Amino acid sequence: MAVNLTSSARPRQLIDVGSKLGEGAFWDAERAIVWFVDIKQHRLWHYDPATGSNAMAEAPEQIGWALPADDGLLLCGLKDGLYTFDPAHQRFEKLMEVPGEPAHNRLNDACTDPWGRVWFGSMDDSENQASGRFYVFDRGDIRPAGPSGISITNGPAVSAAGDRIYFTDTTGQKIMVAPLSASGVGEARLFADTGALYPNAFPDGPVVDAEDHVWTGLYLGSRVARFSPDGDVVAEVEFEARDITKMCLGGADFRTAFVTTATKNLEEGEFAQFPHAGSLLAFDSPVAGFAQARVKLG
Repeated sequence: MAVNLTSSARPRQLIDVGSKLGEGAFWDAERAIVWFVDIKQHRLWHYDPATGSNAMAEAPEQIGWALPADDGLLLCGLKDGLYTFDPAHQRFEKLMEVPGEPAHNRLNDACTDPWGRVWFGSMDDSENQASGRFYVFDRGDIRPAGPSGISITNGPAVSAAGDRIYFTDTTGQKIMVAPLSASGVGEARLFADTGALYPNAFPDGPVVDAEDHVWTGLYLGSRVARFSPDGDVVAEVEFEARDITKMCLGGADFRTAFVTTATKNLEEGEFAQFPHAGSLLAFDSPVAGFAQARVKLG
């Protein structure tokens, strides 16, 4: 049975940015800020927990994620491919398209591994067709890697040692795991059937902590759940927001959890029930995360 950590974790609202589909929370250890996006409003945000300052850049298309890369740039996944973003000049530049991606698809979530590769997924923008799949970006080369035939992909997430990678099938309500190494990824198997545990909620963005446990946001579930390395749910944290999308672990000691949320499926009368919907949230994690590798662009 999962331990409810809500009282000790002290969930709180950091900034209300009115996200329609907040996603992609990522702790930039070098800059000591959180990057996150609002996919549907084409916005790339950053937040500095030390000062509370925040700023937003307008992306040219729907933006699913932004990851710190070489030379001070960010690598971003937009609807029509990969872009770089230069924070100093607030400029997006298209780097490349994803070969074979249907025009009705978009990119959704991503992570780095210890070798500086980027693992990311695509999905049907209308959330109906099972046209999404996973890819790896490896120093300028993109190739399919991991499960395919998925309507809404989320993750991936990689362990600190780089020996495991987790793929989420959101509409299928399951998280998969596969062995990972410098040479590539192995065959994925079921890690957790979240539909059996949370039948009315959907697993969204995952992240791995320093104890090799997996945290996942639960869309329609008002919480994040923590899974043991064996796939058992062991803890939960609840929020005053219904649609929890993505979490990362950061801060000076990597024990602050930053959490993105969404509002796009809320009815007008539901906002009072979920006052923190659309905000960047935080809680005090009982376990630390770890620094994510920067993207190797070439």
